Formats: sequence, C-alpha cells, structure tokens
Amino acid sequence: MNLIEAAGVGRVFPVAGGEFRALNNINVEIPEGKLTILKGRSGSGKTTLMNILGALDYPTEGKVMFDGEDITSLGDSERTLLRRHKIGYVFQSVALIPMMTAEENVEFALRMAGMKEGAEEEGGETRRERALRCLHLVGLSGRAGHMPQEMSGGEQQRVAIARAIAHRPKILFADEPTGALDTMNGLAVVKLFRELTDEEGVTVLMTTHDPGLMTLGDKVYELEGGELIGG
Repeated sequence: MNLIEAAGVGRVFPVAGGEFRALNNINVEIPEGKLTILKGRSGSGKTTLMNILGALDYPTEGKVMFDGEDITSLGDSERTLLRRHKIGYVFQSVALIPMMTAEENVEFALRMAGMKEGAEEEGGETRRERALRCLHLVGLSGRAGHMPQEMSGGEQQRVAIARAIAHRPKILFADEPTGALDTMNGLAVVKLFRELTDEEGVTVLMTTHDPGLMTLGDKVYELEGGELIGG
C-alpha cells in the first residue's frame, strides 16, 4: 500500500528575466512502512520534491495524494494540521534547543503536537514516558538527561529523529540527515531508519547524494535536473 502518490508534479520558480523549472512531470509512489530514498546531486530537485510531498510547498502542476487525501487542494491551515499530526521532519541541521536536555527536546515536540502533560495518548504512555521510549528506540536511553552540547553530532541527530517520531507520524521526512556527519555516523543513522521501518513500521523518505547509502533503501528514486531518471 502506498502512503503517498504523486502524479505529474512540476514546480516552477520565477527568476529574473523568466522562470526556473525545478521539477518536471514527477511520478512517485512512497510505500507505507518502508524506507524510500531520493538520490541526486545538489540542485537535482530532491529537496523541492520532498517539500511538496511533505506539504511544505505547493506544486505548480500535478497532484499529491497523502494517505488517500489530495493535499494539493488543501488550504494553509489544513496543511499545518496535517504536518503537525501526521508528518515528522529531520534535517541536516538538527536544530535542537540548546538549553533543553535530550528528553526535554523530545517532550517539547509532544507539547507542540498538543499532547497534554500527564495525559495518556495512543499506546497508554504519558508525555514523559513517550519521550523516554523514543530515546530508547534510537539507542539513547542513557543520554536522556544530557544537553545537546554534551553529545556528539551523531547522537544529536538521533535525538532529532526521536523528536520527529514522538507524535507517531504517518511518515518521517529526512532531508540530507547524514550530510553533516562522518561516514560511520551517517551509516548508523540510515541503519536506524532501517530499524524503525522494520521494527516499528515507520514510513521514511530520505534524500541523500551519498551512493554508499542506497543499498539500505527498499525503494530508490533518482533525480537529475528536476527529472526522474530511476525508480
């Protein structure tokens, strides 16, 4: 079953003296509970496509179905609610709150998603219990009380992943999540995504330009110059 289906998606940006076509006639299917990889060099259109699939931007043309709903027809407020409740994001820059511990960073995401303190949500967990469980899932149970500056880059990225999955999103979008990491930590992050799909049923869409990470994906699409050349 596909969680996302995009048909005929194009994106044009106005530039001085004309326009720039960042995407042209893109057709992709993102299977539920799998790890899908968008690969391509810088400027190939990966992030533009991810932003459209993740309801951060509108396509100039085409349609995107998300969990059976045409999100290209939704208004801004509806798309905000969709992102808040059904989508998690991980970026190259982890953007953790520096004055909060790992646990507090994850719990903050639950507060933003509307989970009340002391309340039990899906799975019968309180906000704190869910935050600690997510840190356990990413292998950081022993670092819950540490501040971001007390952790390595790889650990910070794993906290960011825990934060992104805390509200049980339908899909996790990861835009170049290994870009700022060395090879070993980058591979560890992608293996973590692999574990989350296999063991937790999380759907993950990840962009990368690193060919060494492709073999871990269930499905791989390649973009070049805004065109889909593989998949």
